[in-house]
Amino acid sequence: AGIVGAGGNTGAVAFGMGFRQLDYKQAFIVMGCTIIASSFLSVFIRIKGHAGLICGQDDLVIGKGTLSVPEPEEIGEEDEA
Repeated sequence: AGIVGAGGNTGAVAFGMGFRQLDYKQAFIVMGCTIIASSFLSVFIRIKGHAGLICGQDDLVIGKGTLSVPEPEEIGEEDEA
């Protein structure tokens, strides 16, 4: 269930059809080969500003950024000049 769930709806339909059309041994071989192939291809994923698994460098500007929560403005206290 975890392997099918990781593929989302498309993976559930594809592997479900595989188990309906093939015997269990062939279906598991197809599912295993698909997972191995997709994990091999994930090595080539590149995200702009971040190093890949094989090459590249992290962008220092992106690496130092942090998220901040804005402070709410206080109502009723206005500067009078």
